[in-house]
Amino acid sequence: MSGDRIVVARIGKPHGLRGEVTVQLHTDEPERRFAPGEVLETEAAPGSGVPRRLTIRSARNHNGVWLLAFEEIPDRTGAEGLRGTRLVIEASAAPPEGDEEGFLEDDLVGLEARDLGGAVIGVVTGLDLGPAQDRLVIRLSDGVTAQVPFVEAIVPTVEADHVVIDAPPGLFDLYRDAGA
Repeated sequence: MSGDRIVVARIGKPHGLRGEVTVQLHTDEPERRFAPGEVLETEAAPGSGVPRRLTIRSARNHNGVWLLAFEEIPDRTGAEGLRGTRLVIEASAAPPEGDEEGFLEDDLVGLEARDLGGAVIGVVTGLDLGPAQDRLVIRLSDGVTAQVPFVEAIVPTVEADHVVIDAPPGLFDLYRDAGA
């Protein structure tokens, strides 16, 4: 993700036959961000064929799940190709600091990861946006890359220069064992 763009949603699975998709929200203003006619930039895997911009055709909340349809995507086949795409806005279009809870990937990358006692256990290298929950990507001090659920119970503190990780016993061993 470039430093001047903010993820507002991540596209999930298709819904129905007319090109609607489910989205995981990363905005507190879905009614505004997804108003018909709004144009959103996309971030998708290179070569995926996903358009660089998508125009909102419709947006609705269906049983607690947001469904979006785009002018450029007429059917379910096209919607399937959008899976995993991030919808982004320019940072200048985001609310000022303090108006929105949460953290941006660019704010987290490079922070030291420390255990509850304050010992450095690694460095944050990314934020993986998942369908159920987001995960911090941590390069541990021994070079192993691990993922930690980005929930308050496991990441209770985020400061300007570090995050505190209260990892369940054995979490990092899973990644070390997988690399052996």
